Amino acid sequence: MIQDKDFTLRLIRQLTQALEKLLLGKPEESLMQKELDFDSLMKDIFKINFDDIASKSKEEIIEIVNEREPKDHTDYYEMLGNLFMFHYRTEGKLDYADKAKTFYESYLQTSGIFALPIINRINELKVVLN
Repeated sequence: MIQDKDFTLRLIRQLTQALEKLLLGKPEESLMQKELDFDSLMKDIFKINFDDIASKSKEEIIEIVNEREPKDHTDYYEMLGNLFMFHYRTEGKLDYADKAKTFYESYLQTSGIFALPIINRINELKVVLN
């Protein structure tokens, strides 16, 4: 069981880093060749695909995160913020922007760190959502 949690946390961190590079416009060649398979990663992490998780309300997704270990919540929120931000930028759906903003704010609250790139993304999303 511990190995499963460790594996899932590693997947979350790898996906977070890959999305961060895409959001910053600095994807690695290997990342571009692999073309991130969001559905397979979502199934490994949440046991459902991206479309299924995207169709859930923010509250439902937060409940899924709350079922995980409290010490891992920060990683989940950062990954979810990056995931929805990436999909918002590629698809332009305001629902994705709203979810990205919520998860980024949750990330800042749970992590307790000052992350200027995240704050800048939240401000970008506020402009779009207002």
